[in-house]
Amino acid sequence: MADKPIRSDKATAVAELTESFRNSGATVLTEYRGLTVSQLTQLRRSLGKETSYTVAKNTLAKRAASDAGISGLDELFTGPTALTFVSGDVVEAAKGLRDFAKANPKLVIKGGVFEGKAISAAEVTKLADLESREVLLAKLAGAMKGNLSKAAALFQAPLSKAVRTAAALADKKREQEGAEAA
Repeated sequence: MADKPIRSDKATAVAELTESFRNSGATVLTEYRGLTVSQLTQLRRSLGKETSYTVAKNTLAKRAASDAGISGLDELFTGPTALTFVSGDVVEAAKGLRDFAKANPKLVIKGGVFEGKAISAAEVTKLADLESREVLLAKLAGAMKGNLSKAAALFQAPLSKAVRTAAALADKKREQEGAEAA
């Protein structure tokens, strides 16, 4: 395969796919056999602007993946294959694919690439089960705020304890002075 000269249109397609592999945070491979054009259009719209859904020939996609330095996907390039290149939130794209696959069982998630490593279809589903980045950041901020509040209370405790102790001593002194006067 490497000995044959590559046609210019195929070389351009491989270069575009290689660039997409390199620029995306994740890539999910799906089989779209049996889906209509309108269903694929609906899927593309549901994935959002930062995610592209591209149908590619297996040989060209395989070559582009190897040119991009990605290994472990060769066995996934069988049958009709579409590549989902995710530039934005990987979790949201995985959820979109999972939800669309539930509604349209003909869409099969084969696996993909996340942070340069091959992942299985089950791992893509695990990504979809995560909460979105914004929710996780909000939970982290809430946890940090809670810890800061606890720290502030901890630092304030000795001061308030000292004030309460001084007030108790003053009350005891007044009581003793009142008892001595009587």
